[in-house]
Parts: sequence; C-alpha cells; structure tokens
Amino acid sequence: MNEPPPPFRSPPDPSFTLRMEPARKTWGQRCKRLLGPFAAVFVVIGKFFAQLKYFLLPILKFGLPVLKTGGTMVLSIWFYAMNWGWPFAVGFVLLIFVHECGHLVVARMFGLKVGAPVFIPFMGAFIALKEAPRNAWIEACVGIGGPVAGSLGAGLCHLVYLATGNPFWRALAYTGYFLNLFNLTPIGFLDGGRIVTALSPWLWVAGLVIMGAMAFAHPSLLLILILVLSLPRLWSLFRAKTEEEKRYFEITPSQRWTMAALYFGLVAALVFAMHVAHIAPPRG
Repeated sequence: MNEPPPPFRSPPDPSFTLRMEPARKTWGQRCKRLLGPFAAVFVVIGKFFAQLKYFLLPILKFGLPVLKTGGTMVLSIWFYAMNWGWPFAVGFVLLIFVHECGHLVVARMFGLKVGAPVFIPFMGAFIALKEAPRNAWIEACVGIGGPVAGSLGAGLCHLVYLATGNPFWRALAYTGYFLNLFNLTPIGFLDGGRIVTALSPWLWVAGLVIMGAMAFAHPSLLLILILVLSLPRLWSLFRAKTEEEKRYFEITPSQRWTMAALYFGLVAALVFAMHVAHIAPPRG
C-alpha cells in the first residue's frame, strides 16, 4: 500500500541564521556584581565591631573618666609648676584630689550620681553632681566631706614634716590647711556655702561680708568671680519660696547640731593647724 507523500515545505532561506544571544544585564545587576565583594567585607567588619563593643564599652566607661581627671590634673600641675616648681605643684594638686575624693565618697554613700573630678588651673577642681541632693542635710554632708578629707591629707603632710624635718612638707601642709579653710567660707558654691544650708542659709550673708573684705584687702579675679557667682543664692533668701523649697531645708535638730559641731570644729582645728605649721620649731 502506497504511503501519502509528505506535505510540501518550502526550502529554508539560506540568508536566515538562528543565533542564541545572551540576555543583556541591567545596570543594577552590574552594580550588584561589582559591589558584591565589598559588601561581604563590610559584613565581616560589622560582625567584628559587634564583638569588639563588649571589650570597648568597659574601657570607655572607666577610661574616659580617668583620662578626664588625669588629663586635667597634668594640666594643672604644669600651670602650678610654672610658679612653684614641679615637686610642690604635684603635692598641691594631689591635696586637691584628696579633697575632691572626699566629696565623691560621701556623695556615693548617699546614692548620688557624680562625675569624675575635673581640675581647673588656679581655680582648684570640682565634681559634677548628676542629680541634686534631696535635702539640706545631704548637701551639707557632701559639702563637708571634701574639707574633712583634705584636712586629713594636709595633716599627713604635717606628720611627714615632723618625722623628717623637711620644710617642703611643712609648706605643703600649711597650704593644704589654708585651702580647706578658704573652702569653708559660708558663701555660694564653696563648700561652706553648701554646709550652712543645714544650719541657716542666712549665714550666706556673713560669707558675703567675709569674702567682700578679702576681695577688698587682696583684689583677685578669683575672689570677685566667687562673689558674682554667689549672688543668685543670696537673692534666693529674699524671694518667696515654694513648698518644695521649704521642705528642702527641713532637717532634724540633731542633724543641725551635728553639722554645726563638725563645721565650726573643723574651722577651729584648721586655724590652729595653720598657726602650728606657720611657726618654725627652734633648731637645736
């Protein structure tokens, strides 16, 4: 049986050639391919720093305060050394450091958040309270903590002088006594101004008279600056107070008498210590 013939097909056009061309990549695909290796590097770096933060955070937490205190201490020592020489400058700044540590320790005992000590050449040093004391008793305790520690530091220098006879230590002790006694002046932001909040804020007026007499007898930019910065607190004595401000100064009689004994006792002790340190013992 004969098979039917195949359907007619036209011969292929010899000019037509079938070619498979690759699809062209978009601009975004090219960029992705180019930046791919860099992205992988950044991912690795990111993971590295994510692990590194566990080591850096403790260093920054404790290193920055040390750097701030240490750096300003070195700067202060350099300034004082220009006038007094390096040995006395180092001793003087260390006495200031002991004074500020007294404030810091007492503030921490009351649970207050405080910053590290910062030194200012020819103006001493300070610690920044990151939260205000809850009442006048706490403010007074923090205020007197510095002079107590500083006086003990000066007393240690005096003992070294008595043991060695080296006049360097006597001069350092006398300077330390004077520094802490000056800070007990009951005015403004000085330690004495904070302490007498537990006694009577009206003692700030007495401090104004004392500081004014000192500025008149020995004109000094520092004394004038203290007077000017103390004016806001002095003005607060003559304006009406809110109930919260009135409660701030409410402390028990025992607390008031305790702080009075500490304050006036320390003043008397420093005056006596300065007198003893100022008198050179007879040479045998």
